[in-house]
Amino acid sequence: MNGENFGASERLVAAAYVRQGAQGRRAHELRLRALLEQGKCPEDGWDESTIELFLHELAIMDSNNFLGNCGVGEREGRVASGLVARRHYRLIHGIGRSGDISAVQPKAAGSSLLNKLTNLIVLDIIKLAGVRTVTSCFVVPMATGMSLTLCFLTLRHKRPKAKYIIWPRIDQKSCFKSMITAGFEPVVIENILENDELRTDLQGVEAKIQELGAENVLCVHSTTSCFAPRVPDRLEELAVICANYDIPHIVNNAYGVQSSKCMHLIQQGARVGRIDAFIQSLDKNFMVPVGGAIIAGFNDSFIKEISKMYPGRASASPSLDVFITLLSLGANGYRQLLKQRKEMFSYLTSELKKLAEIHNERLLDTPHNPISLAMSLKNLDEHSDTAVTQLGSMLFTRQVSGARVVPRNFQQTVNNYTFKGFMSHANNYPCAYLNAASAIGMKKQDVDMFLKRLNKCLKTFGKETNKGKDVSKTNDCHADLVEGEPEEPNKM
Repeated sequence: MNGENFGASERLVAAAYVRQGAQGRRAHELRLRALLEQGKCPEDGWDESTIELFLHELAIMDSNNFLGNCGVGEREGRVASGLVARRHYRLIHGIGRSGDISAVQPKAAGSSLLNKLTNLIVLDIIKLAGVRTVTSCFVVPMATGMSLTLCFLTLRHKRPKAKYIIWPRIDQKSCFKSMITAGFEPVVIENILENDELRTDLQGVEAKIQELGAENVLCVHSTTSCFAPRVPDRLEELAVICANYDIPHIVNNAYGVQSSKCMHLIQQGARVGRIDAFIQSLDKNFMVPVGGAIIAGFNDSFIKEISKMYPGRASASPSLDVFITLLSLGANGYRQLLKQRKEMFSYLTSELKKLAEIHNERLLDTPHNPISLAMSLKNLDEHSDTAVTQLGSMLFTRQVSGARVVPRNFQQTVNNYTFKGFMSHANNYPCAYLNAASAIGMKKQDVDMFLKRLNKCLKTFGKETNKGKDVSKTNDCHADLVEGEPEEPNKM
């Protein structure tokens, strides 16, 4: 209520009580005013009542919620289900216009304001996470792969002769398909094995640029966050190469916002060389539903070009989700999550190393990967041809998600390109292994439960080895879970 309505309320309720209510309302409004004036994530998280109040205020600004609105067009914010309307806080118009995903909609001032504020808050968090010189970003309602495609399509207009994208290999299908979908030919640069780590072949990248001709290369497509034993690309060196040859540089930073090391690499790459845009997933970094990403960069005009490349209006759901989440957490809450993730990574590292030694395996030495770990499965692989993949099935049966087993010499064809040793980021990695990662939101009980279940599965293989049986013909691991002492379900 505004001041006039509070004044009118004094005819019905004692003035002292009304003033007290007005002061309570004022406390909410001061938070809203600070957000609108500063355009930054609040230091301390907001309570749900303040967030919902703000969302309702924004929704009232959209034409579909005007009292007496008469819509005679084909897109008037009509929603058949009240449940759907409430799910979206009646912010129905989406974001952007047909020519620009960041443009203001005349019929949706509230949704447009939500979009602008979300982009500002996300930009603030990216700076907080370590890329302090980033100048522009926007939330796009597509996952990381399609967001990469959008970046490549934007570069097409800048480099019409280019047909190749140079890509240090990472075995993740959407990364590869993002280039194919955009109509370009990926040039795969195999990684170099240094001890246990797979690292960027810088000489291979530069040699390929010289062979193809810089004008024929659309960009270098590098990666930060990745599954061990692959580690983040040598971004600083790649950025220098791109600057020297005047070639754009797009960085896949899918779940790198949660890692200070990944963000530092991007910051340093932009400082010493060239990084045109870096893309990160909303769900992986901010614990919201799948379906959104952030495209960010150091040149406002280029990021604006990418936003204009998006055809038509867009769903506001990813923006709404991350807006609510970051207001709930506040900057301090997000800092705490980043701190906890680092602590869990150290804990997972030490405990997985102990477990590996118990089973005569080892934790692979991948100090340059700040999120993912890999434990060798050499003995399991020697036991039988199917043992490694069977372990993956057993873990899945035990409700362990996220961990993955990587056999040797597995081939996979993606868009007519055959990868040898697929999932291991190399043609012939020396051993089979198991991946586990410490990502944002992970708790100690998750690590403990994972290690407990992994230990039971590995013990089952040990028993079968002693009996001389083929473990692929048994389901003792699952039987042990059912008949033995019950375990707690996974907790978020």
